[in-house]
Amino acid sequence: MSDFQTRFQHIGLIAKPGDSSLAPVLDKLRRFLADMGLNVSLARSAALALDQKDYLPSKAELARVCDLTIVVGGDGTFLNAAREMAEENTPLVGINLGRLGFLVDISPERMLEALTAILQGDYIEDRRFLLEARIGEEQRQLALNDVVLHKWNTARMIEFETRINGQFVDSQRSDGIIISTPTGSTAYALSGGGPLLEPSLDAIALVPICPHRLSNRPIVVHGDSEICIETSGRTDFNHVRITCDGQSSLTLNEGDRLVVRKYPKPIRLFHPVNHDHFDLLRA
Repeated sequence: MSDFQTRFQHIGLIAKPGDSSLAPVLDKLRRFLADMGLNVSLARSAALALDQKDYLPSKAELARVCDLTIVVGGDGTFLNAAREMAEENTPLVGINLGRLGFLVDISPERMLEALTAILQGDYIEDRRFLLEARIGEEQRQLALNDVVLHKWNTARMIEFETRINGQFVDSQRSDGIIISTPTGSTAYALSGGGPLLEPSLDAIALVPICPHRLSNRPIVVHGDSEICIETSGRTDFNHVRITCDGQSSLTLNEGDRLVVRKYPKPIRLFHPVNHDHFDLLRA
C-alpha cells in the first residue's frame, strides 16, 4: 500500500499495562500500520504484551518522536498516557478494550476502518484541558479527569476552606471535594451528584463529597480560576490525601495548601467523524 497518503508517518502504541490478552489486537494493529508503510514505536506496556524487547523508555519520549499515538485499553490507560504526554502536542486515539469508553471510543471491530479514515485526515479533533495540582514547590501532578481532596485513614469527616481567585468561598465538613474538568464530569464527579459538563466548555466543577450541610452544592467556575484549599478546624493533615485521576497521590504537611489551576497545554484527542458524545452518555 505504498500509494497510501497520510499526514502521519510515525505511530506510537500504548497498551493497558500487564494485560497480555491485548496481544492479538496489538499485533493486528502493528501489522496494519506496517502494511501502510508507517514507522511504529512501542511503549513498554505494548512491547511486553507483544513479547518484544524494543521499546521507548517513557511515554514522554514516545510523544516526542511520534506524529500520532494509539492507546489500547480503557479510559484509565488513556488518562495515564495523557498526563505523561501532556508536554508534547501529539494527538491521541483510543481503542476501547476496557469497561468504559468515554475517551477510548473506537471498538476493536471498527478499529482498522476508523484508523484508515483518521490516518487520511478524516477525523474530529477534540482538545481537552488538564488540571495541575500543586502543594508547595515540591509536589506537582496533572489530572485530565479530576483532583480529589479526600479523607484518609479515618472514619471522621475532614474540614477545609476553599478560596477561588483569592476570594473565600466556604468552610465545609465533608469527606472531601472533587475538582473536575469537563472530561471528568462523567467520572467521580457524576457519582458525587455533580453536573455533566459538555467537553468543550472552559469550566471547572467543584463537587463536595458527602457534605454535612444542606447548603453545600456543586459549583461551576471559569476554567481559568485558581482554586486554593486549606485544611481547617480540628482536621489532622495526616488524615488528608489528594488524588489525581484516581491514580497518583499527593500528601500534605502542616501548613500546606492545595492549589489547582488549568494546565496551559491541552491534549489533542482524535475521534472518528461519527463520534457522538451524547450517544456515549446514553449508552
